[in-house]
This record gives sequence, structure tokens and C-alpha cells, in this order.
Amino acid sequence: MTATALPIASFARQQPADTATIYLLAGTYTDTGSEGIYVYKFDRHTGALTPVDTASGLSNPSFLVVAPDKKHVYAVGETGDAGKVYALSFDPANGKLQLLNEQPAGGDGPCHINIDSASRNVLVGNYGGGSLSVLPVKEDGSLAAPVQTIQHTGSSIVESRQKAPHVHAVIFSPDGKQLFVPDLGIDKIVVYNYNYENAFQPLTPGTPPAVGIRPGGGPRHFVFHPNGQHAYVVHEISGHITCFHYDTSRLIPFQMVASTPASYKGNKASGADIHISPDGKFLYMSNRGDLNNLAIFRIDARSGKLTPAGHQSTKGKSPRNFLIDPSGAYLLVANQDSDNIIVFKRNKSTGRLTATGQEVSIPKPVCLKMVEAE
Repeated sequence: MTATALPIASFARQQPADTATIYLLAGTYTDTGSEGIYVYKFDRHTGALTPVDTASGLSNPSFLVVAPDKKHVYAVGETGDAGKVYALSFDPANGKLQLLNEQPAGGDGPCHINIDSASRNVLVGNYGGGSLSVLPVKEDGSLAAPVQTIQHTGSSIVESRQKAPHVHAVIFSPDGKQLFVPDLGIDKIVVYNYNYENAFQPLTPGTPPAVGIRPGGGPRHFVFHPNGQHAYVVHEISGHITCFHYDTSRLIPFQMVASTPASYKGNKASGADIHISPDGKFLYMSNRGDLNNLAIFRIDARSGKLTPAGHQSTKGKSPRNFLIDPSGAYLLVANQDSDNIIVFKRNKSTGRLTATGQEVSIPKPVCLKMVEAE
């Protein structure tokens, strides 16, 4: 694995060569028939998905991250107790996955995973345990046991969901020097400074150590704008989005918007994932519950403010995770409770989505990642 320190870079910001092979990796829950992590070849011209490989024998490899070298993949083993982290090799030439090893996650119910751009450490967010852990990456791409586990404390106002901390994501700043950790249980985005050269304590408290959101919101997934100046967080419980200016390592809130249609009268919306188009013009957020849609927002180029631009049914139930392909031409949605992945064509001018008719059946899809073979 390379040890060169580079700013965190998002694969989705890069334009693929027209002849490059693109793979889709899908993490799943394995309690209803799934075999593990599924690999498909993605056709950039039609949006079609062709099965390539399956990494089987893994327990709930729900959320994935692809290493910067594109030759290794890491996945959480999202179990209710004593969660795991899996390290796998990935061959971009044929799309094959091979398990290297597994390690404890340092807490219960790991639900999110990330890797620094130097490939020194994998970081894991443990939802059930309310903690996060740092696992060093070995020379062969396998993982060592956690060297640091940080336990969050606290609660918030929704008694059924927020009696205890629930770490839901671990997101690096654009320069890779900070880690932002939305915690659904305590209604805070906890901030850490990150230094991979400190082998035993790479994470230290940020200044300030946390940013609060409206009580009862339940912060979940978090994304930076490609310009590095704005950031956005999903409120899982309330279905809102909070927008932040990112300046001198600080998050400054400036707007909060509802992701539900104006006509919505229900109370079962459940915010999940959030992504921004490669050109930085549109933001998308998935809603589960009784909505099962994607909220679409136009982003003001100067201020970062969001303006509603419509909603799109995901043609399935419980859209857990989604992605926008590297070209920005397609959006793919993992519908967890209808066991399918739906491919939409994306209008780059309006942000609107049109179903392509391309769909694959897969048990309990949770997370989607793309890898471009070189």
C-alpha cells in the first residue's frame, strides 16, 4: 500500500477514460439470503450491470470503502455485538475479491468505514456501541487490530432513538487533516484532528470538539461540496438537511431545509444518504419510511444554499445508499427492503432523474461503491 500523504480525493470527482472498465461493488445484509459483497461490471453507455463475482462467507458486510490503490476493499461486519472489519484484495483486471483477514471493530454494530488517502489507517464508526476505531493497514493490505477506540457519551431528546450515542459516519475533511463524525444519538457532529504519523493516537479532539444540530434531528451521513467550502448533513429522524460553511477547520451552519415534499403530511420519513453531483451543482438525499424517494436540490455556486428541485421515486423500498457515477450521467440506488438496485439516467442541467429500465435483484443491498480499472 502506498504511504504518500495526499489530500482526500473522491473517486466520483474524476472523469473516467472512455475505455476503462467500471465495476460496481454492493455491500449487503446477509440474514435473508445474501452471500456477501457482489461485484458487477457497469456499462457506461447503457447503465447495464453484469454480475462478475461475489465475496461470500462474510457476516453483514454492509458498508464498504475502496482503497486509493483500487486494489483493496474494506467492509464492516455489521453485527449487533462484537462487530468486525474485513480486508479484501480486489483485482481490477477481472473484478475478483479475495478475503485477506478480519479484525474486531472495537464496538457493536459498525455501520460506516473510511480510509485515509495515505492508506495508513481504516476508520470505523460503530453505531450500536457509539464509538469509532482506528485500524492500521499492513503492507499487504490486511488490517491490524484497532490501535485507538474512542467512546462517545451523551443522549438527546427522542427517547426511542437517542438514549445513547450512535456513531453513523466517519468523514475526512478535504485536506484529510480532520475527521467529522455525525452521531445520531447525541445530535452532534464530533470533530477530530487526524495525524496518521501518530501510530498510537492518530485522532485528537478538534477545536471546537463538536458542532450541534437541532435537537431531535439525528445526524447521519455527511458530505463536503467539491469546492471544499461547504458541507451538508442528513437528519435521519427529522428528515432535514443542515448546510455548513467550512472555514479554517470549522463548520458554521447557515441553512436548514426539509427534504420532504411540501404536500407531505406523514411522520415516517427517515433520511439516509447524501451525495453531490461531480459538477457541484446538485445535491441528492434519500428518504426511506413511507416516502422511498430522492430529494433533489440545486446548489447555489457562491453561497452553497439549497433550493428544492424535485423528488424522484426510487422504484423500491428503503433506499439505503446511492451513488452518482464518475461521469455524472447516472445515479444508482440500493433499495434495501425491495432487494433491488435501480439505475437512473441523470439530466446534468436540471438534476432530474429518469429510470433507464436497468435493474438487478440482490438481497438487502446497503452500500454501493464504484471502481474504475486502469
